[in-house]
Amino acid sequence: MTQHTPIAYVIAGSESTGGAGIQADLRTFQELGAYGVGTLTCIVSFDPRNGWAHRFVPVDPQVVADQFEAAVTTHEPSVVKIGMLGTPATIDVVAASLRSRPWEHVVLDPVLICKGQEPGAALDTDTALREQVLPLATIVTPNLFETRTLAGVDRIETLDELVDAARRIRDLGPQYVVAKGGVELPGPDAVDVLVDGDDVHVLRVPKIGEERVSGAGCTFAAAITAEIAKGSAVADAVGVAKDVTTRGVEDRIASNAPFDAVLVGARRASR
Repeated sequence: MTQHTPIAYVIAGSESTGGAGIQADLRTFQELGAYGVGTLTCIVSFDPRNGWAHRFVPVDPQVVADQFEAAVTTHEPSVVKIGMLGTPATIDVVAASLRSRPWEHVVLDPVLICKGQEPGAALDTDTALREQVLPLATIVTPNLFETRTLAGVDRIETLDELVDAARRIRDLGPQYVVAKGGVELPGPDAVDVLVDGDDVHVLRVPKIGEERVSGAGCTFAAAITAEIAKGSAVADAVGVAKDVTTRGVEDRIASNAPFDAVLVGARRASR
């Protein structure tokens, strides 16, 4: 590794099937030529004997803090992606860790409502995320449900409504909002928008099926992180992320689970 190797850092959970979470993040970093560094916050494993529900185990907060200290002391990253945190205690330590040093960009992929928790605990986690981590983020990449929740709106069914919701989220503090309509926004295209002040960039491609693919959101945010670590402007990084995610959805991998997963790098590997 040379001194010019871009460092992409992620703080996120493990998803044991490999489709999402820190596994998808590190694969995406590698595919885009960034050196991936990761801090693990929790372990999520689907339960195939219980309708593929989530089993959720948090990492001790002190262990999260220790991982952060080791990562940033070793590599001094300037950009970090925040994925699933899982508990208010984890959010406390991650927020304090983030505030302990400067960042060029904090990319927040806001995982709301952890499916492995009771509703009350999930709500506490969502509230802590909004209050402690969202204000530190420069880039936020919510999916359609997360966009509605953060923007405080009941529905998003058009491009104009998606843009309006993204602007509402930007008013909460982040400089850039990438609101991902994906396959859930009505219409023939998978539409995402980047809002940067008064500027709105619309990214659209024809939908590839009507079902969400595991890891698409993780891959999108991870690709933005990797490209920024390489020196790209945010708008250019978002464009690359859209392309990488679209290819990953096209090349999706099936399994015994009732969902497919994004497969990044399949075309390069087949050449």
